[in-house]
Amino acid sequence: MVTIPKIPNSLQRRGSRLAPPPMAGALHRRLLLLAVVTFAALLPRAAAVRPFVLVLSGDDFLKDPSGAHPSLPSADGDADDWDDFADDSPATDPLLSPSSWAPLLDPTTPSPSDDSPSDALFVAGTRAMISAASSGDEAAFSTASAQIEAAAAGGHPGAQSALAFLTGAGMTRPVSRSRAFLLHKFAADAGDLQSKMALAYSYFRQEMYEEAVTLYAELAEAALTSSLISKEPPVIEPVRLHSGTEENKEALRKSRGEDDEDFQITEYQAQRGNAAAMYKLGLLYYYGLRGLRRDYSKSYHWFSKAVEKGDTRAMELLGEIYARGAGVERNYTEAYKWLVLAANQQQYSAYNGLGYLYVKGYGVEQKNLTKAKEYFEIAAENKEHGGYYNLGVLHLKGIGVKRDVMTACNYFLRAVNAGQPKAIYQVAKLFQKGIGLKRNLHMATVLYKSVAERGPWSSLSRWALESYLKGDIGKSLLLYSRMADLGYEVAQSNAAWILDRYGEEHICMGESGLCTDTERHLRAHALWWQASEQGNEHAALLIGDAYYYGRGVGRDYERAAEAYMHAQSQSNAQAMFNLGYMHEHGHGLPLDLHLAKRYYDQAVEVDSAAKFPVMLALTSLWIRKNYAGSFVVHFIDSLPEIYPVVEEWVEDVLMDEGNATILTLFACLVTVLYLRERQRRQVVAENPQQPDGAPN
Repeated sequence: MVTIPKIPNSLQRRGSRLAPPPMAGALHRRLLLLAVVTFAALLPRAAAVRPFVLVLSGDDFLKDPSGAHPSLPSADGDADDWDDFADDSPATDPLLSPSSWAPLLDPTTPSPSDDSPSDALFVAGTRAMISAASSGDEAAFSTASAQIEAAAAGGHPGAQSALAFLTGAGMTRPVSRSRAFLLHKFAADAGDLQSKMALAYSYFRQEMYEEAVTLYAELAEAALTSSLISKEPPVIEPVRLHSGTEENKEALRKSRGEDDEDFQITEYQAQRGNAAAMYKLGLLYYYGLRGLRRDYSKSYHWFSKAVEKGDTRAMELLGEIYARGAGVERNYTEAYKWLVLAANQQQYSAYNGLGYLYVKGYGVEQKNLTKAKEYFEIAAENKEHGGYYNLGVLHLKGIGVKRDVMTACNYFLRAVNAGQPKAIYQVAKLFQKGIGLKRNLHMATVLYKSVAERGPWSSLSRWALESYLKGDIGKSLLLYSRMADLGYEVAQSNAAWILDRYGEEHICMGESGLCTDTERHLRAHALWWQASEQGNEHAALLIGDAYYYGRGVGRDYERAAEAYMHAQSQSNAQAMFNLGYMHEHGHGLPLDLHLAKRYYDQAVEVDSAAKFPVMLALTSLWIRKNYAGSFVVHFIDSLPEIYPVVEEWVEDVLMDEGNATILTLFACLVTVLYLRERQRRQVVAENPQQPDGAPN
């Protein structure tokens, strides 16, 4: 017998760390040579880009949000008008159209049809292109692109989309942004969703928000109704290959799926009867996290085992599995049973599921909007973002309550900052339509874009990451570059990082054959710039370094300063330090020691890790001010020329694991000897009559 849970009367970014830039890429490798080496060893690596948080002021809200709006539903909402998205998750994702690359990458997915000559050319050409990228075979890549071009000429939208990607990147043909845009337009008009993503991103970059918001709204709705979205956390995790200038080894280790040692330990513990490990395995398989493929059957198996062992957290997820029909036959009665059991164990997320069942009348005697609202309120009072979203829908549409647009906005905004994708979509719509919030197409576009990027086309990121982990760098670069064309910031920075790190390998296809150094630098530079536009502060730093040192572009101190200013505007301590250095030396900015000191001080305020390099920089400023033109100043200015030799020695000798251990022991020995010698001299000083070698 199931006990209905009673409603209680009362229920009781991160700042970025300073990165050790290349050479003087932080432009601060100077002062004493020992200090320079110490600085390189002590400074921590750059952190990931800060998460997006939506912060609104009173000016963003309409003064009279209660007024009628043509886009609002009727005042007396009905449960049938509950949500904008389908209840049923499709058994197979219809959005993975024949033009998608996913079936060509996944051997378990049925191959796309090749009934027509254009279909056959597209499938053959895309498969051959991916294979050629893996092997670095420029001739095979050129042949594959010709097949794709022939399919595009036959009107195949997937081929037109792929050809637009090749044309925009300058692979086997001259770069032409205008022709790439036109090809994406043809493909999008024929229904290709990848090209719609690329077009929306192009409009977004050009600040053509009327066009961008229309496309992103369509794509966001498609993403939410696809089988790849259920709830947070996301099914496809965005993984950065790098942290600062180094490979992000920890994140990559955690993305190896069943090959990961931590996963194998968890699996072993689960097999030995550990309930917490069973629950964790169920979560990993249910959401497809940490490099695992989503597997509802395995998730159901482990959740059931966890419940048998007394883990109450799995009850709510079993209820969701039955409600969605994920890996089992849909059964709302079973869903209700498990959700009630979970709610009785104070699993407050279960109240969201119960409220939804009462809204729709699924698995319960009848619809009951009053009870549904009470359950959503319990979830919200316990900071469950689903509760915020559901209450927002009730108040926006006047379902079971009096319509209150302002209250709906407040609930949606809480859910947005908890990462709830449906709430992000709803707030984007409010901004787009001017309902409750002032019409703001830029904000609407940004929010729709974040939801659209969760669509089924994001599955390419999994294949790109898996290829990288397997050492197939060429294939990984191709797939990340394709996603970069669709506007994914993480893919843009990953592709750029691969180009910079693996530049000497045959992985980059240029206009005619393999990339020249110039082509590779320019492509990486363009990708870093796009990532920088989307808030990647590390990308802005690298652009500044490229202009400062003339890497792949002409040396230009003024453009370097602009890029560092962009990173500084994102509260990046490294950029603040660089700007201080440029003011100190008059590189691209006016020679101004007072401004230099101000930027150095700001760097410490933003990140305490900058304290040591700033101390050195301020010492340099003091010397420069009081001993201008002296030998010491000339020596400090010459250190950037000396440093590359020292840096190479540190990396090749000091940072070797064995040498580092030996040198550490040697440093300890020297320290002990120094302290003993200082003690001996102190004793001698205190006892001048005692002979200098006498025992003490």
